[in-house]
Amino acid sequence: MADGITIAFGPLGPVGHGDIVLFVGDDLALSPTVAQALGRGAADLLARAAASERFKGKSLTSLALPAPAGIDADRLLVIGLGSEKDRAKIDWPALGGYAASKVSGRQAHVALDWPGSSVSPANAADFALGARLRVYSFDRYKTKKKPEGEEARVTALTLMVADPSAAEAASKVSEAVAGGVLLARELINEPPNVLYPEEFARRAEELTKLGVEVEVLGPGKLEALGMGALLAVAQGSTREARVVVMRWNGGDDASEAPIAFIGKGVCFDSGGISIKSAGGMEDMKGDMGGAACVVGTMFALASRKAKVNAIGAIGIVENMPDGNAMRPADIVTSMSGQTIEIINTDAEGRLVLADVIWHVQSAYKPKFMIDLATLTGAIIVALGQDIAGMFSNDDALAAKIAAASEATGEAVWRMPLIPAYDKAIDSKFADMKNTGGRHGGAATAASFIKRYVNDVPWAHLDIAGVAMSSSPSEINRSWGAGWGVRLLDRLVRDNYEA
Repeated sequence: MADGITIAFGPLGPVGHGDIVLFVGDDLALSPTVAQALGRGAADLLARAAASERFKGKSLTSLALPAPAGIDADRLLVIGLGSEKDRAKIDWPALGGYAASKVSGRQAHVALDWPGSSVSPANAADFALGARLRVYSFDRYKTKKKPEGEEARVTALTLMVADPSAAEAASKVSEAVAGGVLLARELINEPPNVLYPEEFARRAEELTKLGVEVEVLGPGKLEALGMGALLAVAQGSTREARVVVMRWNGGDDASEAPIAFIGKGVCFDSGGISIKSAGGMEDMKGDMGGAACVVGTMFALASRKAKVNAIGAIGIVENMPDGNAMRPADIVTSMSGQTIEIINTDAEGRLVLADVIWHVQSAYKPKFMIDLATLTGAIIVALGQDIAGMFSNDDALAAKIAAASEATGEAVWRMPLIPAYDKAIDSKFADMKNTGGRHGGAATAASFIKRYVNDVPWAHLDIAGVAMSSSPSEINRSWGAGWGVRLLDRLVRDNYEA
């Protein structure tokens, strides 16, 4: 069970029971409002405690001390903001996540005020977003009871700001985005015996409660559509494939072309006949991180009633090595009619994406397409586990994604697409082969996907490094990161809503 959190907004001033969280720079100065609320002795108490504990007010450091006499609170938690330069570029979600981690399971009043501060409603909403994301944990399968009194730990925050009503209104958006991120994390963290293609599709169907139109395509429909590449991946598993198409029609004109997000959803990837090594194979339950991000993004857009028409499409399969599994040297025919020689059955995600991308652009004529996939280990070698690789055929779309990346901190780095990478996937026996060899593996994989994109702006995000088991941060301590939901939501908000 994940720890819970409640967040409310209130005015700056006197507080009741619980902790008081306040912020200081490296000069340890309190704002006049906070100093007045805490009383005359607070500043002196802070100075003496800071000297004793060698607290310098550095960014994301903290000092806990008993509340001064006359204050109806349990303790003061002082959080450092660093130098004046640091305070000019605060990462608000990270600050909210750090603060939430220091008052986990407690009631706290958080004074978002310090000398020279100008905390906007959007800043407060981002602070709340970070707090919501930080308290998440995935432990529903642990049967050992927690110590007495810890069964239902709820972190209750009251954010004290200059304009509580405006901050609360802004927070409705951040709460929707947080819900999408947490949904994506839940999907990625689930074990593969629980979250297989049919169950994944069922969970995506729950978005109908938010007004999303959801269509689930089963094996018969997929065969009728000619999705031979996707079905080839699934044929080695007893779990049948699904494609789920989610439509959110929030734009003023329902007939306006939608934007489209497409996700790879390999619920478990054994590698198939080209089986992976045993070490770390358990992580392949997360090979559906792209599909999880798309579902989470559609949740966020619908929850906040985004004024945009959007398509979310996911191809959901298992890649298993039974007697019916596809083999190296097989040739399969994709929905586009192009043929593919299978060189390595572990290069399966691109086969799934090829058919889903072709279906989306053919059926829905989108303004642009962005696919997300835990596609290659090569991108981790290139960029590590903190940055996703971005490939695109459109400079304007790439620039918008990069701007959303900068705004959210979900980092992307544009990678090259050149003719040599495309030539590397030419086949002697079919139109193409499904791998271009070891060198430039992320780029040749992107070139493969590009062959299924017509005259549509398109970007491919290889999220193998960031979707799961990524570096811990102030807003995430989960194995499944839910990476990409904040990025895509910001892209939509900044560029595509009326």
